[in-house]
Amino acid sequence: MTRVWQWNRPVTVREVLEDLQQERSIAYTTVMTVMDNLHQKGWVRREVDGRAYRYTAVSTRAAYSAALMNEAWSQSDNPAAALVAFFGMMSAEQREALQDAVRMVSPNLTETTPGPTAETTPVNPAEPTAGAAGDDSPTDDATPESGR
Repeated sequence: MTRVWQWNRPVTVREVLEDLQQERSIAYTTVMTVMDNLHQKGWVRREVDGRAYRYTAVSTRAAYSAALMNEAWSQSDNPAAALVAFFGMMSAEQREALQDAVRMVSPNLTETTPGPTAETTPVNPAEPTAGAAGDDSPTDDATPESGR
């Protein structure tokens, strides 16, 4: 899959084989079997090109990684604890990438200041406007390091 993602175009078994043989000795039938397995699993689609197939990735490497993370997380009996443990394993660069991703997905979450204000909290005329009593939402200074 790495070659298919790197090249980002339809590839043949022969092309993958020749590239892999620059690093190690490998048989054509081995590469052909792996490509066929990837097709059967739905990771690549293939089209006939003469006497060969051309294989194309069904999704991006990022989408595949996200699906793996989602599958692992969804199988946890305590998803919150799994996330805390995962965040605790992250390097500083990974935590920064996570913060960037959260900003991209939820720009309103990172643009507000901690705690409710008249500008960030919608006011319902039927409810009292006494403030943040009972507000358990996290603030921007909450970090995953506390789970280490």
